[in-house]
Amino acid sequence: MEEYQQKLRAEARKEGLNEGRAEEAARAVLTVLRVRSIVVPDAARERILAEKDPETLERWLERATVAASLAEVLDGLS
Repeated sequence: MEEYQQKLRAEARKEGLNEGRAEEAARAVLTVLRVRSIVVPDAARERILAEKDPETLERWLERATVAASLAEVLDGLS
């Protein structure tokens, strides 16, 4: 039973770390956009903060460093 509890705790820690990393990556995207004076409407801000996929967040961060507009950063932004 204790082994099972340890496994559950380890999984919960890993999940928490992943969520923290995703949140930090999303905030980095928003910071780059702010510093570059690219306006981020509330709906786009919520979308960025809700994203949990690390590859998507990395792609957005890369684009944010060179993009001229928010549409160039986010996939499928209409």
